[in-house]
Amino acid sequence: MCVRRGARDPYTFDVTTLDTFDVLTLTDGARNVVLDALAQEANGDALALFVEVTGTRGAGYAYDLYFSEVSNAPEGSAVGVDGEVTIVVPEASVARLRGSRLEFADEGGGGLVLVNPNVPTPEEANPGVPADILALGLDGPLGSIAVVVLDEQVNPSIASHGGRADLVAMNEETKTAYVKLSGGCQGCAMSRLTLSQGIETMLREAIPELVSVIDVTDHASGENPFYAKD
Repeated sequence: MCVRRGARDPYTFDVTTLDTFDVLTLTDGARNVVLDALAQEANGDALALFVEVTGTRGAGYAYDLYFSEVSNAPEGSAVGVDGEVTIVVPEASVARLRGSRLEFADEGGGGLVLVNPNVPTPEEANPGVPADILALGLDGPLGSIAVVVLDEQVNPSIASHGGRADLVAMNEETKTAYVKLSGGCQGCAMSRLTLSQGIETMLREAIPELVSVIDVTDHASGENPFYAKD
């Protein structure tokens, strides 16, 4: 985690105890990791752990965790204390994080994992996708099959490139699947080839009646977009 220092004017906060701070808790393992990191900072005693939602990733939220002075918290932030760790959650992230738990996982060399019971709304997870398409849902028989194919076949194969594909909606009447790419596939010039020769092929093998697969990804907002919005 990095340390951020800002030039905001300090605000006065009512720092609550863990008994009343219900936004985020730390497991013992996570708390020890955070305290160890703070101990390595010259002014660790004056720093708080900031946790905020920065967007969406797949079917969940994306997060940013960093250290900064409590006085740098935006007005309206929720501030709490868990053991010896002060936690700051900016106002816009409070509802999206409420009830979350920060854990330490041993897998993959070990690291902090945020377990969040909240999930993005369809509109949050799929910005720019028309509401009428999102309203189609993906709970029908064809949608259920497509979700399994993407989760068990497609995503493992493109994960090495940092990519991910998610079913946004399935029109069960027209047999049309709406797919969104993210990660390394968003904004990638090869994404069209990935969709047509990889993802679509796998979906058609599992769903022979599938008529079309439509990419609803906002490629212009990827880290390296291959085209720009007009």
